[in-house]
Parts: sequence; structure tokens; C-alpha cells
Amino acid sequence: MTSILKVDTIQDADGNNIINESGNTITIGASGDTTNIIGTLQNDGAAVGGTNTPAFFVGQASSQTISDQTMTEVTLSSEYFDTASAFASNRFTVPSGQAGKYFLFGAVTGDGSDNYDRQHLQIRVNGSGVTQGNSNNRYTNVNVPSGGGYVTSQVSQIYDLSVGDYVSLYFYQDSGGNVGTYQERCWFMGYKIIE
Repeated sequence: MTSILKVDTIQDADGNNIINESGNTITIGASGDTTNIIGTLQNDGAAVGGTNTPAFFVGQASSQTISDQTMTEVTLSSEYFDTASAFASNRFTVPSGQAGKYFLFGAVTGDGSDNYDRQHLQIRVNGSGVTQGNSNNRYTNVNVPSGGGYVTSQVSQIYDLSVGDYVSLYFYQDSGGNVGTYQERCWFMGYKIIE
């Protein structure tokens, strides 16, 4: 036998509303209350919450030479973490079942000497340039008497990626000669956004 209990308010022993319904809105608890939910909280059948994964953070193992006036894929072989084992050969590839919006960030520091306005960084999706950035952050190399220095270019963006899409980082400079990267300051990272 089943029973139906029809109420619009449930109160605790002190007369405080625990559950209240007004129209189509159900309020559980009150301001300042702690509400513990045992089990899975769902929104129209889908679990609420989640994690920002897949996620990756990679860097350079050694300096890379970037030729003059050549957009060059950045070599990134030091993996600090890669939650889905989806980063390989300088690229992150969206794994099966993980399509969605991703936040991506890249930074590359090159030996810019005095040409710090001539370095650019680009995130490419499936080999095509989408977002380019150049922040012109320069600091002097104290070991170079002429006052040369290093320049960091940064780029970030949110992309809507499909399964199998890959993203990579590209660096460009037109200083008139080769530029070497400062590997301790070269990174690429990203994570899936909880929607």
C-alpha cells in the first residue's frame, strides 16, 4: 500500500522551515544552514557538479631555437600532469566522451634582446591559428652587458572543442636572427570547464 503526504511546509521542532514550497519553487533549509546531501544531486537527470578534467600542464625540457620569421610549433615534452593521458607530440587531443568548452593558456619566453615587440604566440586548433597574443613582458638579462633580455608572450582563450580536436602552441619572432626559448618559462596548460 502506498501513501501520499500533502504539505507545503516541513518544520523542525523549533518551528524553523526545513522544506518549503511556494509556487514551483522548493526551498530546502534557510540562510546559514548546512545542508548535507547523501547520494547524487541531479539536475533534470544529469549529475550536478563535476571536475575540471581532462586537464594538462606541460613545459619544455630544453631550449628550442626559433628561426626568424617562421611560425614554429613549440616543443613541449615535460609533462607535469596529464589527467587523461591526452597530451603527446606537443599536442593535447580531446579524448572520447570529453567534448566541451576548454580554457587554454600558453606562455613562451624568448631571448628577445632589444626586439621585444617582435615575438608572438598563437594557439592553434587542428593546425589552424585561432588566437594570437603578445604581452611584451620584458626583463633584463644581467649576464648580457648590452642590456639584452628575455621577453614573455602569453595567450589564453576558451574554445569549444569536439572529440579528436587537437590544440598546440606556436611561436613567431622576426628579430632578424634566431631566438632561443628560455625553457624554464615556457608552458602550455588547459582544462575542461564544468558546464
